[in-house]
Amino acid sequence: MAFEISAAQRFVDDRWQRSILPTLHDYIRIPNKSPAYDPRWDEAGHMQRAVDLVTGWIEAHPIDGMRLDVHRLPGRTPLVVVDVPATGPDAGDGTVLLYGHLDKQPEMVGWRHGLGPWEPVLEGDRLYGRGGADDGYAAFASLSAIAAVREAGGSHARCVLLVEASEESGSPDLPAHVDALGDRLGEVELVICLDSGCATWDRMWTTTSLRGLVGLDVRVDIVREGIHSGASGVVPSSFRILRSLLSRIEDEATGDVLLPELQVEIPAERVEQAKVAAEVLGDEVWNRYPLVDGARLMVDNAVDALLGRTWKAAVSVTGVGGIPPLADAGNVLRPHTALTLSIRVPPRADDVAAREAVAAALTADPPYGVKVSIDRLESAPGWDAPPTSPWLADAIERASIDCFGNPAGAEGEGGTIPFMGMLGEKFPDAQFVVTGVLGPGTNAHGPNEFLHVPTARNLTAAVASILDSHARRGPV
Repeated sequence: MAFEISAAQRFVDDRWQRSILPTLHDYIRIPNKSPAYDPRWDEAGHMQRAVDLVTGWIEAHPIDGMRLDVHRLPGRTPLVVVDVPATGPDAGDGTVLLYGHLDKQPEMVGWRHGLGPWEPVLEGDRLYGRGGADDGYAAFASLSAIAAVREAGGSHARCVLLVEASEESGSPDLPAHVDALGDRLGEVELVICLDSGCATWDRMWTTTSLRGLVGLDVRVDIVREGIHSGASGVVPSSFRILRSLLSRIEDEATGDVLLPELQVEIPAERVEQAKVAAEVLGDEVWNRYPLVDGARLMVDNAVDALLGRTWKAAVSVTGVGGIPPLADAGNVLRPHTALTLSIRVPPRADDVAAREAVAAALTADPPYGVKVSIDRLESAPGWDAPPTSPWLADAIERASIDCFGNPAGAEGEGGTIPFMGMLGEKFPDAQFVVTGVLGPGTNAHGPNEFLHVPTARNLTAAVASILDSHARRGPV
């Protein structure tokens, strides 16, 4: 029996309307912040609520032969594991690994009136709320795609779905879980990750690369307590000192990162892909950023803009400590200043070497002999996709045309999914489909985050098509 994409689409549309969308409303209401933002996550109970919601939905939508487990390790966040046996005459012996996560970023400020992080609001095609698109939908979409293959008369290999709970903290718990699972994952031939982005809504976009990450808190202490600002001019400002330390790793005039450990040569293939994506995107290259009136970007060339967010290192200050709110700012020379730094590292760069270089640059020979301390120093690797096999390139193109009505697109992403780099090392011969629904204006991690429901529906059907193509691909 041949796979019928129209039957898969009907099944997916019905599943989304009747079951997935209402469940995502309940999911958004759970303030399940990742452990980095809620160190007492276990005591708070929100993580367990999210696990119960996801596993309850899976149990209510069983697939023949399916095995569901919640894998637990002491002191670690849980991992939901769903093992679905192969079906159909063409399934083969390999494994398809599907991935998602159920932890969330914190609330953030700036939600417009009527919206909030923990209250779902459906406006037209958009479901607002924290975590629906990043990426609470993934578990439901992945299992529905597998079910759709069966409903539409197709074949799929053995599928294993992993839903982790620490991705927004850099996936610190996932390697331990994977090690503990041992050989249970089998020989992974294809990885499907639904935690990435799409440049437009009109086609399926795959992610060709992801940047790595170095994260840390750096603090400068100059005096033991706050003193009258009349001492300025003699006692140096901790803010000025910290600003000067940042200049060791970043050119403040251009934003260029100065450390060689954070530099790579951009592969020619990725440059060519950026040129194609720039042609497809047109003005969307610029319009995706909500600039204030009169502001401009760091680059004025579309290809440079695409490569700048995917293959160049960049420093962002995401938190500040030791500085009072404006209303409480007295004439006091503050004793310390602290910053949280989020440093994106290019694909193919060694994140450990980058982390060590950043720490050394910030702490060596401190000005005025001040105390410079670093806490929470961590890193995660980037990822560069292996060459795409012809069968997979054809499968993605066909899935995009059938489910979206347009040929597929490809571009790098500026964010980090640590698990992809880990899987690339563990399964060097695997093929990857890294994709997602974080499209124009979805604002993952920020205010007014939303899930574009039609794109999520279309992507679910597209994954079903790719699963069937993988099973029927023949010799490789």
